[in-house]
Amino acid sequence: MEQTVHVELGERSYDVSVGPGLIPEAGARILPLLRRPKVAVITDETVARLHLDALRAGLAAAGVEMEALALPEGESTKGWPQFTRAVEWLLDKKVERNDVVIAFGGGVIGDLVGFAAAVLRRGVRFVQIPTSLLAQVDSSVGGKTGINTSHGKNLVGSFHQPSLVLADTEVLGTLEARDFLAGYGEVVKYGLLGDAEFFNWLEVNGPALAAGDMDKRVEAVTRSVQMKADIVARDETEQGDRALLNLGHTFCHALEAATGYSDRLKHGEGVAIGCALAFELSARLGLCSQEAPSRVRAHLKDMQMMTDIRDIPGDLPDAEALVDLMAQDKKVVDGQLRFILARSIGNSFVTADVPRDAVAQVVKDAM
Repeated sequence: MEQTVHVELGERSYDVSVGPGLIPEAGARILPLLRRPKVAVITDETVARLHLDALRAGLAAAGVEMEALALPEGESTKGWPQFTRAVEWLLDKKVERNDVVIAFGGGVIGDLVGFAAAVLRRGVRFVQIPTSLLAQVDSSVGGKTGINTSHGKNLVGSFHQPSLVLADTEVLGTLEARDFLAGYGEVVKYGLLGDAEFFNWLEVNGPALAAGDMDKRVEAVTRSVQMKADIVARDETEQGDRALLNLGHTFCHALEAATGYSDRLKHGEGVAIGCALAFELSARLGLCSQEAPSRVRAHLKDMQMMTDIRDIPGDLPDAEALVDLMAQDKKVVDGQLRFILARSIGNSFVTADVPRDAVAQVVKDAM
């Protein structure tokens, strides 16, 4: 059942292993990377409670010792205070340039620990063991690392590729349903941006996948990772094609900022709403048929996910203020807001040629 996706980046290439039961084998898989049988693991408190003993046992089975630091859970961890704490802890533990740091958790941990590894001693190797669906299909692959600041999300960071990614699909069984579906927002995104056949597959298999069908989970994670790997291999530092991976994200980042990066809106929920809005905008600009946004929304509703801004609980700023928040996005080039729009399901492209009033109208109607 296990699948391997190779991320081809010359001497910085690495494998992503996808399948159940990888954490118990972590030691055997990581040992070949080590100069000495010792690793530093950074995780969050929830993952530590659920899975740290299993990782410790998996490493010990191959004679690898570990020391661990558990940070608080949640998006607010992904900022300067916990980043500083992580770096100082790694230095306290005398992590050397030849050592390996393990990021064991969801996207927040992967991004923060990857960035800490990137700057520690000007770069130490790290391994991603992503424990959320969102991290397995998106943030653990491709080498984007970083933290948030008061100015916005992911504005400080670097490209630092992992040496190995172990996506153990068994741990997905311990996710809350809402967290699993938030990750599914990124899975749907892959079908929408570049693989209509995968979207068709998800329309048929999505409910079984959500209900826990392991084969289908492995298949969905592998296909998502393969697509991301292909795009990253073509455009590692986002000069062109890699921007397609941001389908739905310009809307999403504005909505996350408007909700204060709080639990009112999880990242993958924002991506799902953002994808629906990007297709709506595409249809109104005459780029794709009206049937496309209807299909996107119908599938998200089938999966019992949020589909519109009005689905987000609590008050939000008005449409004009949300469009202003989009202008803060780091995808802005020369002051021009870049959107990923679509000609059809599975066929997207990047453009800066989008009238602001069209964006504002779509946002207004979604509220």
